[in-house]
Amino acid sequence: MLRRTPPAALTAALTASALALSGCGGVARSSTTTPPVDRGTVRIAEASETPSFDPYSTFGASQARYAYDSLVNTDPDGGLVTGLATDWRATATEAVFTLRSGVTCSDGTPLTASAVARSLTYAADPDNQLAGARTVLPNVPFTAHADDRARTVSVSAAAPFPFLLRTVGLLPIVCPTGLDRPGSLDRATQGTGPYVLTSYSPGGPYEFTVRDGYTWGPAGATTAERGLPERIELSVVPQTSTAANLLLTGGTDIARVSGPDRARLTGHGLAATEVATVIGMTFFNQRPGRVLADRAVRRALVAALDRRGLANVAVGGTGSPARDFGAEGSLCHADLADANLPGRDATAALRDAGWTRPPGRPLTKDGRALRLRLITSPDLGPTLASVAELMARQWTALGVEVDLVSESLPALVNAMYTTSDFDVVVGSTPGFALPAGFIPFFSGPAPAGGLNFARVANPEYDALVSRALREPDTTGCATWNRAAAALFRSADALPIAEGRSGVYGHRTTFTTTFGGQLVPTSIRLHQ
Repeated sequence: MLRRTPPAALTAALTASALALSGCGGVARSSTTTPPVDRGTVRIAEASETPSFDPYSTFGASQARYAYDSLVNTDPDGGLVTGLATDWRATATEAVFTLRSGVTCSDGTPLTASAVARSLTYAADPDNQLAGARTVLPNVPFTAHADDRARTVSVSAAAPFPFLLRTVGLLPIVCPTGLDRPGSLDRATQGTGPYVLTSYSPGGPYEFTVRDGYTWGPAGATTAERGLPERIELSVVPQTSTAANLLLTGGTDIARVSGPDRARLTGHGLAATEVATVIGMTFFNQRPGRVLADRAVRRALVAALDRRGLANVAVGGTGSPARDFGAEGSLCHADLADANLPGRDATAALRDAGWTRPPGRPLTKDGRALRLRLITSPDLGPTLASVAELMARQWTALGVEVDLVSESLPALVNAMYTTSDFDVVVGSTPGFALPAGFIPFFSGPAPAGGLNFARVANPEYDALVSRALREPDTTGCATWNRAAAALFRSADALPIAEGRSGVYGHRTTFTTTFGGQLVPTSIRLHQ
C-alpha cells in the first residue's frame, strides 16, 4: 500500500523545487580552448533563495549535491555509477549497497554503514515531515539495516517498489554530527560531499569551499582535477533575462536560462546543455457531483482543444504538444498522447452524452448549463494564464460557460487541496523522472489523506501500476506506459507542451543530470 505523502511534498513539487532523480542529462559543449584555472571561484546564478541548506528540506534538497553524496549517482545518459557505494544489487523489495572504504565526513569522521542506515531511517520517518526527502524516497515504507564489518547497507521495502536504487540510492546522506543537531543543517553542512558550506548570507550569496582529499565522487571523481574550482558562489538572480545579461557580460559563470532569452546566448561561445521539461499540466476535478466526473464530458473537452495552439502559447513561440506526462529523458518516457487522447468530434460526443445547445444559449443537460471554473496561477509560470485563456475561448466556442480565475499560488493550492472549488486547473507539472512519482496524483486517497486532489479513479491505471510495481527498474517500462496511456484515454489529465531550457556556462564546462542538475565534480573553470 502506498504511503501517504504530507501536503508539504505537494508544495515542493508545485514550486519545482523537488529533486530530479534519475534520467538523462547532458554534457555542456563549449568553444572554450583556454587553459584551466586552478583553485579559482565559479559564480552560479540561482533563480531563488535557499533559506535552509538542510538536504532533506524543501529548499535545501536542490543544493544538496555540493556538500552531500548519495550511495549511487547517475551519469548524463541516465545510467547508474558509483558513489558512496561501489557495488549494489536490487529486487522490487530489497536493495543491498556495499560501501566504499576510506570515505570521511566533512568533520573528519569515517563514514560507516551504521551512519548511512541511520540517515536513511531519519529521512524516511514520517514524524520528521521532511518534504525534500519525500521527493526522493519511494512511496512505500522501508527499513534500513547495517553490517559495519561487511560495509553493507540493506534496504527492505514493505511492498514492491521497482526503483529502490533510483530513490533510496540517490538520497543525500547526512553524517551523524548533522543528525545529532538537525537544526544546525540550515546554515551548515554535515556530509561527505566535495564541498562544504563556508559562508551564508540571508538572500545570498552562499559560498562553498572544496574539500581536499575527496576521491569518491560519481564514478570515482576527485577534487584533485585541474580546473576544479576551489570555491563555488551561489547568487540569487530571479529574472532569466538578468541571468542572460550576466552570462554575456561575464558577471556570472553558470546560469539556467529559459524562454526567448536563450536566443540571445547563441553564438557567444558559451557552454550549454539542454534541459527538457513539460510545461503545464491540466487536471479535471472528478469529485462526485462535479460535471467533469463524467468521463464523456472530459473526453469531449479535451478533443475540442487545439493542442498545437496551446503548445505555441505555452512556449511563447513554436511549440510541440507534450507526448507524455514526464519530460523527455525521464525513465520510461514514450510518445503516448497522440495515439491515446480522444479524437472524436466534441460536439457529437457531447450530444451523445445528452448535452444540447439551444440557439444562443450554452450547452445544457437536464436543465443544467455546462459551466466550468477554470483556475491557474501566474506564480507557476509566465505563460500558464495565457494557456488557460486560450482553453477558455475554445470551450466557450463549443458552448461551455467558463469562469476563468487567476489565483495566487497559496489560493490555488487551497482550491486544489482544501475547498476543491475548481473544475479545471492549469498548473505546473511535478516533472518526476520516474513514472512512480505520479502515482499519488492519479490514484489513492484524496486530501487530506493524500495528493489525489482531482479524485482520479481509473481502475485500468491502478491495475497496471500494481503490476508495474513488481517489475524491477526499466523492465516494467511497457507496463508503466500502458498505465499512462489509460490516463490519456480517460482524459484524466493533459500535459500541455514540450519545453526546453538551458544551463549555460561562461569560461566553464560541466555536465548535468536530469532536470539540469549540475554535477559539482564536473565543473571546470577556464581562463
